[in-house]
Amino acid sequence: MKNWKKFLAVSVAASSLFISAPADAAYQLNDEVANPPAALQMATQIGVLKYENPSMMNAADKDAIVVLSFGTTFPDQRTKSIDATAKAIQSAHPNAKVVTAFTSHIVLKHIAENEGKCDYLTPEETLEQLKREGYTRIALVSLDVIPGMEYKYDVALFHEYKTQFKKMTLGEPLMYWQGQENQRDDVTQVMQALHLPSYKKGTAILLMAHGTPDPSNAYYSVMQNKLSAMKRPDVHVYTVEGWPRLEDWAGKLKMRKVERIILVPLMMVAGDHANNDMAGDEEDSHKMILQKMGFTVETKLQGLGENKRIRDIFVERANEAFDALTK
Repeated sequence: MKNWKKFLAVSVAASSLFISAPADAAYQLNDEVANPPAALQMATQIGVLKYENPSMMNAADKDAIVVLSFGTTFPDQRTKSIDATAKAIQSAHPNAKVVTAFTSHIVLKHIAENEGKCDYLTPEETLEQLKREGYTRIALVSLDVIPGMEYKYDVALFHEYKTQFKKMTLGEPLMYWQGQENQRDDVTQVMQALHLPSYKKGTAILLMAHGTPDPSNAYYSVMQNKLSAMKRPDVHVYTVEGWPRLEDWAGKLKMRKVERIILVPLMMVAGDHANNDMAGDEEDSHKMILQKMGFTVETKLQGLGENKRIRDIFVERANEAFDALTK
């Protein structure tokens, strides 16, 4: 890879095409690459994304933070996990307007139908409203767990709206860096922040993640590797809609003479997947499947957003996006 070199500066200068420079990136284009095309420059953008609009540089600064969440139809989880995280971000940035937008249009529709009204907007509606209100600098903050398909929506949103404001940044999800190329290790940080209790031999903890058809599903293998490095052979990650699945672990745990399994959601909220797929009383729920196999099963219905240590990490991600916005 002759055209890549180790990143030395925080960002590269924007070209005449006004492509945004990468913030906190690991690599940039080699200096020998003359007049790189827009697609090649965009391919180097990793970490916190940043765009500065040259046509609006004289506009007054008016700052807003948009917290992007998939959302949930469970009102208590909106309060305990999503709203609690947004409030923590607001406390860290008292001089900026903080607003939460739900990326799931279906969730928004169900909230309106089931509760009579919905106080949340789509990201597009939120940005249009902020533009009407005169906000010029926008930090997009993601409450996604990994950079999967939902985070790609955030990235697409950034590129769609970045030219409509003076400055725009997009922060990283909960787990992004994996300790590569001297970067921080988000995965280990999050696994440690879970503060999973240790149990006597014969008990295993299964962390239920969402899963994705996106290649980022590989993050779950990284999580398992980091757990092994932490000497937690009793903790295993599985997914609802990806790999590994519940059945990939159930048989192995039976062979290892595990008798008791504790199911814990590895999701921002303990919503539909946690309450129904994981802990439901239907015969195809994970709890019931494991009980039929002879395991004693306990379920912990707590979203990641209820964990203050996890909220603190999301605040760190928000701080990075806002710092890039104001520099």
